[in-house]
Amino acid sequence: MKYGIIGTGAIGGFFGAKLAKSGQEVHFLFHRDYDVVCKQGLQVNSYDGDFHLFPVHAYQHAEDMPQCDVVLVALKSVNNELLKTLLPPLLKADTLVVMIQNGIGVEDDIQKMFPGTWLAAGLAYVCAAKTKPGVVDHLAQGSIDIGNYSCKDQNVMDKLISEMNAAGVKAKEVEYHKARWNKAIWNMSFNGMTVALDTKTDALLADPASNQLIRDLMLEVIDGARACGVKTLTHDLVDKIIHFTQDMPPYSPSMKLDYDFHRPMEIYYLYTRPIEEAKKAGYEMPKLSMLEAELKFKERNNL
Repeated sequence: MKYGIIGTGAIGGFFGAKLAKSGQEVHFLFHRDYDVVCKQGLQVNSYDGDFHLFPVHAYQHAEDMPQCDVVLVALKSVNNELLKTLLPPLLKADTLVVMIQNGIGVEDDIQKMFPGTWLAAGLAYVCAAKTKPGVVDHLAQGSIDIGNYSCKDQNVMDKLISEMNAAGVKAKEVEYHKARWNKAIWNMSFNGMTVALDTKTDALLADPASNQLIRDLMLEVIDGARACGVKTLTHDLVDKIIHFTQDMPPYSPSMKLDYDFHRPMEIYYLYTRPIEEAKKAGYEMPKLSMLEAELKFKERNNL
């Protein structure tokens, strides 16, 4: 299939580069990196093998890109209003748009923006960072769960999963709501806490007090998800996610990097929206609500 990447940062760059390396036709939209990538290509420094792409189908303007079978959107959700102009040139009647973003409610809002477009959620489990133009550092993990939100052709979903796996990305289809809330367990706990305590994941887990707080936050997310109807998420996931994170290298999640570089943080879809959804279902998230308030304060004094 023909792929388009909107938001070629660490995550979009990693998945797009893996697909291109495997022989798929991939078209990348760049912002600051465009000139560098045109001259030097795209470099992926990976713990499981470095590789370099050159030449790259690189674009500075979405209107110059071709229509695609699949579009991977890896923009930060704070920039989703840009999709009103970025997405249309890439769309045809049966294009599948995969929203590789964190949080709850993303697809609901994008579907209102593009009523007839097929959407899926992409939940990335990968430690990657882009610290200089044209270079993606892949530190650990490298899988993606995909939840069908409104795609009407299962063959397209199946082919996407197949081509992802053939590219060396561990991909599987999961139920949409479970996928979104399952990823939220990690994100709502670690993203905000690394900002609030100005640290990385390993330090949060090494200290008994912050380790317990992380566990408490995870339990709130699980119980919120269950109140919203996702009964397959259970408390035993907490220990599994803790062990998963302990096996990762010391890591600054995306929200921590945004804060450190004085960029807007993805507070709405990561905290405000899921807290609202849980409250509508009759469940309060007091500790996460306190964390949300602290993050809003820190952002207002950081931009």
